[in-house]
Amino acid sequence: MAAPTKPKTKSQAVAKTLPASTPTTLGFPQSYLSPEEQAIFEETNRVRSNPATYAVELENLRQYFEGKLLKLPGQTPMETEEGVSAVEEAIQALKATKPMSVLSFSKGMSLGAKDHVNDLGPAGKAGHYGTDGSKPDKRISRYGAWKGLTGENISYSPMNPAKWHVIQLLIDDGVKDRGHRKAILKPDYRMTGVACGSHAVYTTMCVMEYATEYQEGR
Repeated sequence: MAAPTKPKTKSQAVAKTLPASTPTTLGFPQSYLSPEEQAIFEETNRVRSNPATYAVELENLRQYFEGKLLKLPGQTPMETEEGVSAVEEAIQALKATKPMSVLSFSKGMSLGAKDHVNDLGPAGKAGHYGTDGSKPDKRISRYGAWKGLTGENISYSPMNPAKWHVIQLLIDDGVKDRGHRKAILKPDYRMTGVACGSHAVYTTMCVMEYATEYQEGR
């Protein structure tokens, strides 16, 4: 979603099943996280710990739709592809999802995410491939070893509040398979890393990495 006068806000997701690596150790948020990154970590766990309750956050958006235009207070109107119907679908999906384990924080996965932000953000590029051809699993492997499943969500938005980055991915407007929502609500994921930074086209870029297990410091 995005303002009509700017390129549409983008979000992207990718998931991959790869061979097992070494066992994991859990990491936890540290002071090096920005307030926005910390908030995205916490907001994601709010969703996972009680999806049905979080649906209320999306229900509150209904009143701000005029056709396919979302007019949030104090924000530039944003053109959507599906309008309120995507929100309604997300609400029903959340209500039908059982609570799951919250994600544990990984410094190494966050460093991999930060590499991608620093790589694509200044150039105004988008996507899951780095300019060196690297994929998400390759980037997090620079700082540790993962096991099981890995995935990546990317949110691009002129709106900075962390909550909006998570809500946007849950709604998944215009994304046929709702891959971003599925990533956030995937029970197999138990680890996460987060990094945000400036983007030359979309203002802000946030990368969220996921894995079943991850051991720091490979």
